[in-house]
Amino acid sequence: MNKSEFFTLLKKVPKAEIHLHIEAVPTLKTIKTVYKKCNGKAISAQELKDLFTYDDLNGFIQAFIKIQNMYTSEDDFNLIFDDLETYLVNNGIVYSEVFFAPTAFLKKGFSYPKMIEIFSKRIEEINAKHNITIKLLMDVSRTFGCENAMNNLNLLKQYPCKHIIGIGLGGAESKGPAKEYTKVYEQAIKDGFKVVAHAGEDVGPESIWDAINYLKVQRIGHGITAIQDNKLMEESVKTKIPYEVCITSNTFTKKIVSEAKNHPIKDFYKKGMMVTVNTDDPVFFKTDLIQEFYICKKDLGFSMEEIMQLVKNGFMAAFMSDDEKSDWCAKVDKAFSEC
Repeated sequence: MNKSEFFTLLKKVPKAEIHLHIEAVPTLKTIKTVYKKCNGKAISAQELKDLFTYDDLNGFIQAFIKIQNMYTSEDDFNLIFDDLETYLVNNGIVYSEVFFAPTAFLKKGFSYPKMIEIFSKRIEEINAKHNITIKLLMDVSRTFGCENAMNNLNLLKQYPCKHIIGIGLGGAESKGPAKEYTKVYEQAIKDGFKVVAHAGEDVGPESIWDAINYLKVQRIGHGITAIQDNKLMEESVKTKIPYEVCITSNTFTKKIVSEAKNHPIKDFYKKGMMVTVNTDDPVFFKTDLIQEFYICKKDLGFSMEEIMQLVKNGFMAAFMSDDEKSDWCAKVDKAFSEC
C-alpha cells in the first residue's frame, strides 16, 4: 500500500484524537489575521519564520504563548474553531478531546463566560453539521503555578459547561513537578472531573510515577520516558492506563528520540501497554493525525492490523461510555473491512 492509498483509507476510517491543543490548530492564514488585528500591520515573512523556529520544549511553549498573545478578543476563537472544524473533517476524526488553556487570555482581560459561550456554540454547530463530538479539557498549566491552577478549577465549578469534562496539566514539565498540584487534582476528582496530565515528555519516568501516585490521573500525556523504567511499563500494562502518544511532537523535543524510527511507541505496544496516537500541536509540528498513523506504518513497522488496533485504542481510551466505545470500535472494523 503506497502513501496515497494509505491516506485515502485512513480518512474513511472513523478516528478519535484525545491529545490536541486548540491553540495549536490555527492555520497560517488565521495567524496572519490575528497578528494584523493585534498589531495593525501584516506579519513579515521573517517574523513568521522566527515564530516557528525553536529547538526544545520550552522554546515551543514560548511560541505557543506568543500566538495566544495575538488574540485581541473572545471573538478570535471563532477563527480557531473554523480551523479546528477543518482539521477534524480532513482527518476523519469523529470524536476529540481538546485542551484549552484559559489563563493567558484571562490575564489579557477576556471574559471566561463569553469564551465558554463561544466554545459551546461552535461545538454544537460542528456536531450538528458533521456529527463530530468535541469535548474540552482545561489545561490548568504549570506555567502559572498552583494557585492559578486552583483558580482555573474554580471557574469550571462557577460556570458549568457540559462540554468541559476535566482538567489536564500542561506547560513546562521540568518547572512544575506533578506532586505540587496534588490538592488541585484531589479537588477536581472530588468535584467529578476527569483528570489527565502531561508527564514523561521532557522529564524522566519519575514524573509519570508522580502523575499516577499523587494526581491519580486517568491517562498519561506523552509518557515516552516510561521506556527507561521496566517496572513502570509493567505497571502500565497491568493497570491499562492509556498513554496519549504524539510521535512527531516527541521527536521534536529530542528528549528521548530525534527520529521517528526510534520512538518507543512500538516497544510500548509490544509490551501490551494501552497506547494511542495523537498530534499534540499539528500546526507547530507540521503534521496531522493521518500523517501520524502513516509514520507508524512507514517508520515504525506497524502492520495494518496493528494500526487498526491503534485506531480503536483511541476510542477505548476516550472518556465515553462502554457502549459508545464498542459501537465506534465496530465501525472501525467495518471501515477497514470495506476498504
